Amino acid sequence: MILTLKAHAADKDIKLVVNKIKELGFQAHISKGAVKTVIGVVGEKASTTRAIFETLAAVEAVTPISKPYKLCSREFKKENSVVKIDNKVSIGGKKITVIAGPCSVESRERMIDVAKRVKNSGAGCLRGGAFKPRTSPYSFQGLGEEGLKYLAEAKKITGLPIVTEIMSPNLLELIGSYADVLQIGARNMQNYDLLKEVGSFNKPVLLKRGFSATVEELLMSAEYIMSKGNYNVILCERGIRTYETSTRFTLDLNAVPVIKHLSHLPVIVDPSHGVGVRAYIPSMCLAAIAAGADGLIVEVHSKPQEALCDGSQSLLPEQFIKMMKELKGVSAAVGRSL
Repeated sequence: MILTLKAHAADKDIKLVVNKIKELGFQAHISKGAVKTVIGVVGEKASTTRAIFETLAAVEAVTPISKPYKLCSREFKKENSVVKIDNKVSIGGKKITVIAGPCSVESRERMIDVAKRVKNSGAGCLRGGAFKPRTSPYSFQGLGEEGLKYLAEAKKITGLPIVTEIMSPNLLELIGSYADVLQIGARNMQNYDLLKEVGSFNKPVLLKRGFSATVEELLMSAEYIMSKGNYNVILCERGIRTYETSTRFTLDLNAVPVIKHLSHLPVIVDPSHGVGVRAYIPSMCLAAIAAGADGLIVEVHSKPQEALCDGSQSLLPEQFIKMMKELKGVSAAVGRSL
């Protein structure tokens, strides 16, 4: 349930409420607004203690949360959340953020080359996989820490914050020492041990929707992260598996307004994985922003025919430049900027 405190509640009053929540064996999650503070009370049978909290002097209202996901729901927080990355980039505000780069880090020279190209075209963050989950055990699995070092060098040259995937809790300290955003891929969306670990780590998390997951299941996975104290979660629609075979997946742009209605968390879209066909990606990028997405994550490669991973869904640098120019018009049309 949600406790809405009286306007301009003092810190000592907030502390008294939090202490009562903990005394009863529940978790307190605080969201401070300009005028009022909201505290989420999370725990089994928390709703049965409503009368106790209604007697506290600092509490103005007690509201049950009907959704199974509590902290990421609009009931917990009405205004949109904005996630800040490396004190340079924000996702969830008026400005659209584009995350771009190759699917995998393949070499130092190529990583730096692509980083410079996407930076010059207006990208706000750099993506690249150092550890890659692949369907086949014989496919390229990434360069590991060597790849992370190339990403760090590319960041030093371009200033672009790094977004890279983590697949195991055992790699958290290593990847966290290089990455500015920890990406949870579609295959790990319901890896609850991993979700809890990144929830206890002080880095933003980009959580991709599983290709067979519902929107509610995505939000429940976000809840795992937030329940451990990390509220800096970015949700990502990346396509779901349907009977359609003309594209790699079916990019579910319905999910963008649905998530925006249900949750305060920012939402980005990954058209590269969503359609998997280079020719269709720019159109779906434009459509995603028109649908209300806060940003995009796009694969770009200078020589996709030589790519070790997903070359067919990587934009050429000239295609990326053209798309970024077109995005400015769509962004302006929906009251956003690029």
